[in-house]
Amino acid sequence: MNVASPKRKIEVDHLEVVLNGRLMGRVEHSSGGRLRFVYDDLWRRDPRSVPLSLSMPLTTARHEHDRITPFLRGLLPDNEEVLRSWGRRYHASPRNAFALLAHVGEDCAGAVQLVRPERLEQVLSSDSWDVEWVDEDEIERRLARLSRDISAWQARSEFGQFSLAGTQPKIALLWENDRWGVPSGRAPTTHILKPPLSGFDGHVENEFFCLELARELGLPAARSHVQRFGSRVAIIVERFDRVRPAKLAAAARAKAATAPSSDEARDAVKRARALSALAQETPILRLHQEDMCQALGVDPNSKYQNEGGPGARDLAELLRRHSSQPAQDVWTFIESLIFNWLIGGTDGHAKNYSILHGNRGRVRLAPLYDLASALAYDDMNPQRLRLAMKVGSKYRLRDISARQWAKLGHELRLNADELQSRLEGAAARLPEVMDTVRERMRAAGLDHPIIERLAMRLVDRARACRRSLCAWPSRLER
Repeated sequence: MNVASPKRKIEVDHLEVVLNGRLMGRVEHSSGGRLRFVYDDLWRRDPRSVPLSLSMPLTTARHEHDRITPFLRGLLPDNEEVLRSWGRRYHASPRNAFALLAHVGEDCAGAVQLVRPERLEQVLSSDSWDVEWVDEDEIERRLARLSRDISAWQARSEFGQFSLAGTQPKIALLWENDRWGVPSGRAPTTHILKPPLSGFDGHVENEFFCLELARELGLPAARSHVQRFGSRVAIIVERFDRVRPAKLAAAARAKAATAPSSDEARDAVKRARALSALAQETPILRLHQEDMCQALGVDPNSKYQNEGGPGARDLAELLRRHSSQPAQDVWTFIESLIFNWLIGGTDGHAKNYSILHGNRGRVRLAPLYDLASALAYDDMNPQRLRLAMKVGSKYRLRDISARQWAKLGHELRLNADELQSRLEGAAARLPEVMDTVRERMRAAGLDHPIIERLAMRLVDRARACRRSLCAWPSRLER
């Protein structure tokens, strides 16, 4: 990417925090390097407002360094090489999230924008949807540059640059009217493009396969497809933190037409009108989101449970306290743990789970993302593979059986019969849906050898997991 390198260091003592065109608050930076987040008074008084993070509730106006710092670090790439490169470019420490976000914070994950004070008026008042449309040749060049320099996952213009968390190199683009573009101004990105992961042949196909498998098993997972741009291939993931109000309005009108009761029809019509009005203001709406490390106030460097990070109990309890549908979201989270156990998904740490914030404090577990199986690779010893969160008291796949699941269920206060049923159901269904997923891959023109290898290994793995569930322990044995 053609990233402009600034000639001088730009000093600021605070960054304005904007959410969907409204001022939420500011991050203050003291001369001693301490940070503080302060909510705007108007934002706090509005009953429709949402918190910047569950770790920084609206009931408290000011949140100190130990709360705002993990949130800001969670907005940056989780890749030391990228951070070092950005630090050199912007004459800042790669550990200084505030300094880096002063340059790349205007298009982060979710709806939050970190804006330098001299840019605030322009950001708040701008109605422009500035887009540089790019063809497939240009995307091929950008993907090629990304393979040579992973810090090139920034956008081109200084103030249109984006920051996306995660370790894998990626670029974010807008898809509109059947063409790709690099947005700036109010225009958001809608899709994330990820090239193959160095050292893991077929990782693009692996991730697409696992996302499709999860969806086939009934799990909410990000929509994706694989596309080739000249000599380069990428998995394209639709951003679940972006919605099109006009599309939602059409769905609400359709629901109103088939609603079984007049009350439901009236509610659907009301929703359709509100969404249609919103669509006049913005064709694409950013949704506020945060990952579970941010929501729990945990530094992203501690994302793995065995390194002091959150575990299954932490995430389940957070969902019970804050979700608008706690029972449903807790079980979805448990089913995601089951899925990772079945496929050998070893990267299901707290940063790979997120929540979406809605109006008036509504909170829901976000669709799953960054799913992939380690079982596809011959140099990965299946006897040594470990989950990112322990089940019961064990991390290693080989050590997790019915007893460990029963122990986890007891710790999380889950219905034992329901947990057993979901475990056995997922293990039984995975081989049954494998042909459907394989056919979907073939229909997409994908023929990488990892597909058949992964399919066969996952079928064998699911059958082994099902056998391990036969001896479900009694209450006294747990």
